[in-house]
Amino acid sequence: MRIQSIFFFFLLLCSCDFIQGNRIPPDVVTEPVPYDSDDPAIWWNSASPEQSIVFGTDKQRRGGLYAFGLDGKIIPDKSVTGLRFPNNVDVEYGFRLGQEEVDIVAVTERDGMAIRVFSVPGMNPLDNGGIPVFEGERGFGYREPMGIGLYRAPSGEVFVIVSRKGGPKEGYLWQYRLEEKEEGGIGAALVRKFGKFSGFQEIEAIAVDDELGFVYYSDEAAGIRKYYAHPSGGNEELAFFGREGFMNDREGIAILDRGQGSGFVIVSDQQGYAFRVFPREGLPGKPHQHPFLREVLLSTWETDGCEVSTADFGANFPHGLFVAMSDDRTFQFYRLEKLRLGN
Repeated sequence: MRIQSIFFFFLLLCSCDFIQGNRIPPDVVTEPVPYDSDDPAIWWNSASPEQSIVFGTDKQRRGGLYAFGLDGKIIPDKSVTGLRFPNNVDVEYGFRLGQEEVDIVAVTERDGMAIRVFSVPGMNPLDNGGIPVFEGERGFGYREPMGIGLYRAPSGEVFVIVSRKGGPKEGYLWQYRLEEKEEGGIGAALVRKFGKFSGFQEIEAIAVDDELGFVYYSDEAAGIRKYYAHPSGGNEELAFFGREGFMNDREGIAILDRGQGSGFVIVSDQQGYAFRVFPREGLPGKPHQHPFLREVLLSTWETDGCEVSTADFGANFPHGLFVAMSDDRTFQFYRLEKLRLGN
């Protein structure tokens, strides 16, 4: 939830960090989307890293899913326009479809009460016009999907975890298994309802750690919640952290994988114009304790979504890429090493 505020704008302009130029400048700022930038996802092209794609949603009732090259320019033939209020987006690799494995990008479509799924990089629709979610639910916003996280289990199964504009205090998130349909394309089977909600504001940002098998989501007014990503893990809440230090909304989540289970959970402090960093692996002997480590100050404005990859993207981003939405209709790209989060 974005709160436009003259007061917060004034605080930012008056902050010493901002005036002294201590905010990290972006390496690339994308071309603006037409209406309202919101959430990014990164697709790494293993065959040609410099041809990788950053996807970004344009959150409006005539919005779209825009594809950007690493130079920040929109790739028209990889972009999908005319979506019905797209919100969040995620990418997954190696979905089994027929006799081959395909990479996919999935985006929530709020006015369609559905998720959309496309192949990458071909951008062929795989969803027969949209996969309905939260069917049978009643209540304000209960059927409007917002956040999305894709999870590829060790078995090779691919799941989608979806949040919504409004929901109950238990079972706010629904999880579906993506399945190939006999008539072609992809459908989804509901496998569980889980996730606590504070009852204030909403739940939008979702991030899944495929390697360790955890899902994190932002209960915007309360904190970051952590669960097992696989339905067989059960619905017990494993962690509830990041409850202090945020100016207002907890928004985008990015999982930075440093190998061997280590790394960071990076969360956007939207009205604080900052990113708060927590240890991915927790504490020694306490893997579900995630204390605050540090704050990173970038040049983005009121960031909703963010994403990170440690892959080699070629000459301009050889050590990884961090992407963050900025509230000026753009997305900003940063060389990962500039965030100074260690090797």
